[in-house]
Amino acid sequence: MILVAGVDSSTQNCKVVIRDLATGSIVREGRAPHPNGTEVDPESWWQALLAAIVDAGGLDDVAAISVAGQQHGMVVLDEAGRVIRPALLWNDTRSAAAASALIDEFGAADLAARTGSVPVASFTATKLRWLRDAEPENAARVAAVALPHDWLTWRLRGFGPENPRLDELTTDRSDASGTSYWNPRTGEYDRELLESALGHNAVLPRVLGAAEVAGSLAGAAAPSASAALASPIVVGAGAGDNAGAALGLGAVAGDIIISIGTSGTVFAVTEHPTSDETGTVAGFADAAGQYLPLVATLNAARILDSIAGLLGVDHAELGELALQAEPGAGGVVLQPYFEGERTPNLPDATASLFGMNLANTTRPNFARAAIEGLLCGLAAGLDAVVAQGVTAKRILLIGGAAQNAAVRQIASEVFDLPIAVPEPGEYVAAGAARQAGWALAGSLPEWSTPIAAELASNFAPVIREQYRARA
Repeated sequence: MILVAGVDSSTQNCKVVIRDLATGSIVREGRAPHPNGTEVDPESWWQALLAAIVDAGGLDDVAAISVAGQQHGMVVLDEAGRVIRPALLWNDTRSAAAASALIDEFGAADLAARTGSVPVASFTATKLRWLRDAEPENAARVAAVALPHDWLTWRLRGFGPENPRLDELTTDRSDASGTSYWNPRTGEYDRELLESALGHNAVLPRVLGAAEVAGSLAGAAAPSASAALASPIVVGAGAGDNAGAALGLGAVAGDIIISIGTSGTVFAVTEHPTSDETGTVAGFADAAGQYLPLVATLNAARILDSIAGLLGVDHAELGELALQAEPGAGGVVLQPYFEGERTPNLPDATASLFGMNLANTTRPNFARAAIEGLLCGLAAGLDAVVAQGVTAKRILLIGGAAQNAAVRQIASEVFDLPIAVPEPGEYVAAGAARQAGWALAGSLPEWSTPIAAELASNFAPVIREQYRARA
């Protein structure tokens, strides 16, 4: 049996899943937590990765590994390969003004044409501009810029302050496309945009092909990690988290993936690049040589956490309450911008509750309004993706909230498409493992995706009509 490992270094934790290359069956897995916050010392990701590898039983019998990670995060290195300051994560909105400044300088249409996307606070270029303006001394020290999965791949291959080969940094198309200084159409970095953001040029990771080998773990691990990283292992290119999920699910044209996790995402695999000058749809690349138009929302499952806590119930009880109410929640509408919002681009927004009167202000209506509000934000994202010429035949609904029966049922009322809910799984890590197998064997492993539930559309127009009216 040949084993491959996939890593999901997400916002909240690091997961390592080891699979049989031939069948995709999970052999073992491990995890370790990441610290909270919107800026994090990358060293904590490295230590979590090592701990998750140990928790997964080590890599002695593994032939290849690949790392998928949270997109956009800014990891800045000096000439000695040292991290200059904590990484700003995708959900750090302090760079919102920097995004506006870049749009003012270049124009939304020009940026969309050059990078596939119009930058928002999540994107790496905006964080570099914030660094230039807020911490000029740190910005002046930047010799190289990497993303979380780039930096972890580099470290796995034995580089870092002890071996500071900045020219050995690598990335992939999917993660490079989230920087706002790489062009998915041409496959080239746009150095003018980088220099405008940071204030000077810098080393950027070499962009690898989907099946390309980044390097090897042979002799690469630091002494403190030698117990966990003992065997020579092929290291794949890695990917951004959403591209990893698409690869792990085996998504094909016509599939719309909607993920409800810390953030909400709507994305699809397409053969053609997209370019949306409104900034709603990010024209990313995928992890298999195609494209991944994507809409992201900052507010997703934590909406349910907040409202469940307010009502004094758990998630299951929140769902039971919600299903006691009719579609449309009696006119109660929750616009759930609790942490600002990325789509629409409203970083300073707050949540609002509309339409309450003495008759409809009930716990069931409030619970349903929370779920409807979450899903309506994602439905607007689906509309925007389809408007880019993407074919939509079915929805693959994933993420922790997708396991809630009420979320599934209400989703069938919000979306006018059939819905398939895959079995719970670590699909980002699965995508990374498929990519590792691709790098190892030269062909993409064909693994099936088990489906837990399928729902026909039970479209209730009132839900979205009310939500649009409050936009």
